[in-house]
This record gives sequence, C-alpha cells and structure tokens, in this order.
Amino acid sequence: MRDIFRKLLCLMFVILTLSTILASCGSAEEEEDSEKEKIEYSSDYDWKRLADKNITLYVYNWGEYISVDDGEEGAYDVNREFEKLTGIKVEYQTFASNETLYAKLKNGGASYDVIVPSDYMISRMINEGMLEKIDFSNVPNHEKYTKNDLKNPGYDPENEYSVPYFWGIVGLIYNKNLVDEEFIEQAENNDVSWSVLWDKKYAKSILMFANSRDAFMIAEFKKGFSVNTTDPEQLEEAALQLTTQKKLVQAYVMDEIFDKMGGGEAALAPYYAGDAITMIADTSDEDGESFLGFTVPKEGTNRFADAMCIPKGAANKEAAEMYINFLCEPAVALKNTEYVGYITPNTGAYELLDDETKEDPIYSPSEEILAKTEIYKALPADANAQMDGLWTTIMSTTGTSPWMTPVLLVAAGAVIVFVNVSRHLRKKRQKENNK
Repeated sequence: MRDIFRKLLCLMFVILTLSTILASCGSAEEEEDSEKEKIEYSSDYDWKRLADKNITLYVYNWGEYISVDDGEEGAYDVNREFEKLTGIKVEYQTFASNETLYAKLKNGGASYDVIVPSDYMISRMINEGMLEKIDFSNVPNHEKYTKNDLKNPGYDPENEYSVPYFWGIVGLIYNKNLVDEEFIEQAENNDVSWSVLWDKKYAKSILMFANSRDAFMIAEFKKGFSVNTTDPEQLEEAALQLTTQKKLVQAYVMDEIFDKMGGGEAALAPYYAGDAITMIADTSDEDGESFLGFTVPKEGTNRFADAMCIPKGAANKEAAEMYINFLCEPAVALKNTEYVGYITPNTGAYELLDDETKEDPIYSPSEEILAKTEIYKALPADANAQMDGLWTTIMSTTGTSPWMTPVLLVAAGAVIVFVNVSRHLRKKRQKENNK
C-alpha cells in the first residue's frame, strides 16, 4: 500500500513538473509573440482582404536578401509575419544572378508573383514586355516612404513597373592576412585600382563575379570605358581583359563568396557593399575586428538598385502588390536593412536606423565616392548579344594559348554579326514578298 502511495506521489510530482515546464514554455511563446506584436503596421490598410482566398504567393529574390528568424535576439521573419498578418502563404525561392532570373522567366520554366531584379535587368524586361504595371493604389507605402530621388529612375522612368528594394555600390573585399601592407594602406585611402585583380602575385587567390554585366563593368572601368558602352571594339577589348585574367582567378562566384571569403580562402573579391558588411560582421572577433576589409577602387564603380516587380501574367497580382506594400512598411524595411546590410530606399526605415549604421562609410558612401559611380542602363539587343557571346567564350576557354584568345573573341563577334545580318536580310525578303 505504501509503495502504491509513493508511486502516486511520484506520478503527481512528475505531472506537476511537466505542467510547470509546459506552462513556462507557453508563457515564453506568448512573451515572444507579445514582443513581435509591438511592431505596428499601417492601420488604414486592409491587410485581411484576401485572407479567405486561399492564396499562395510565389516570391523569387536574391540569396541572403531578406530578414529571417535566425535565433538572434530581436530576429524577425518577414515572410512568416506577412503570412500571419494577411493569411496569404509565401513560397520563397532564391537566385544568384540577374541572368539566372531572366533565363528562368524567359524560358517559361517557372511562374512567380514577385521578383527582385536589378536596374538594367528591369529595363530589359520592360522593353521585352515581361513585367506587369503595378497598381500603386495597392502600394500606398511607396508614395509615402520611397526616397524622392529613387522614384522615376532611369530604368523605369514612368514609375510604372517597379518599387525600390535596396540600393548600393560594388567594391573590393580583401583579406588583410593575404594582401600586403602597401595594398592595405591604399585600400584605407580608396586608392586601390581595379587592375589589382590582374596582379600575378595574387594568382589563384582572386575571386570574380560569375555574371557577365558585373565582370565586364570591372574590365570597362579598368580600361576607362563607360559601363554602358555599346562599342563592339570596346566590348571585345573588355572581353580580352577578362580572358587574360582568367588564369589568375580561383573561382567565379556569386553567393559562394560568403563561404570562400569568410573561410579565408581568397585574398580579393569584387562584390556588393551590403554583403561586405555582412561578411565583415560575421568574421569579427570580440573586439569587433575582422580580417576582412572593403574598399572602392579609384577608377570608380557601379551604383545599382534592386527593385520589386511583378512578372507578366502573375497569378496573384493584388496579393503581390500587398506583399510589396508590406516590404515598404518602415518597421519591416528597417528589419530588412539591419539584417541584410544594404542601403534602404525607405525614408521611414532610415530615420529609425541607429547613428552608427548611418555613419558607416560602407553603408553610407561619401559624396566623393558616389560622384565616381555609374548606373547601368539597358543595352540594345545587339550589344547584349555580343556581351553574352563573348562571356560564353570566356567561360568556355580553358588552357588556351594566349595567341588564340583574340582569334576566339573575333570569331565570337563574327558569329554575332553573321546572325544579325541574316536576320536583317530575312526580314527584308519577307517585306519584299509581302508587297
């Protein structure tokens, strides 16, 4: 009898303990939810109007380009919070380059509701009829909070197809342990040249962009050309520079740069300033010191903007506009810029930023640096075709003798000219036949 009584007491103790633990977990969850509920969204916007439509929104964005719950204090998961607020489910996928995004949509390989291309690609997609015009009555936060100088941009001059997401510049990330003292001194004074990416002493310790437009940009700045050149000879000269460089390159990368530079595998890599902030923060010691640094080459660089767009024929256009409006909420834009590191175009979010971030020269480039930046413009079809053909030749060239490089590039150019001439003659014959 006493054994039974003791067992009952033990059982009651276990039940009581478990209840206490579960209760404390519940209260912790409630406390966490309570913390997140402190973020207030626009009260005059009907966030629930599509809640009963059973909508799944398909979003295609760059990797590492949105705030997620990573377990850190104050973590905020943008997509999860949007789902809770609106009742709309989000399926989120990522891409590594504008060219990957373009090819996937052009080939009809996937259907998305929201995409985030860069400036020059937006212009190209507008010209090719690949984007929907946005109903800005569903995106009132754009008018309220987007910086005026980012409205009606060159890539979308009538402000019909896009809403700015982030902007920034391209620079050079370097490993302080793998470059020499002279380089570090020059880097600190923004006196480094893009030509360092052709320096043989850093052979096989150089990373390079894996997309054609950014790679050509570097070669064009090195040669003193415009990043928007359409001159066939200048494009061929830039391609020759990139082919010459190839034997020094360890790898052509996009998102892979995080592991390679963070792991100390390379000395130099051109990349976007926002990601440089993330990499430097991730490699900082207890004193806030990182073995990585960032500098903007003295010849100048690209200033870019990425914007939210809706692909032509999107199944959930109104829900897409609601999602874009949500990302333009100051509190959401703040969480995004704090997590991602890129410069927010949202005036409400910028006002909420801490002074340290606002004063960070990587986050807020000086007027002197911005004065030497150039924004990409959409290239005409023949220049795009030439650049794509030259880039394909560069990427497929392995172990080729130096004297063969110009031959291959000229051959690639000749093929492009032949195709364009053939198209012109075919159209001319069709017109004559129709008369």
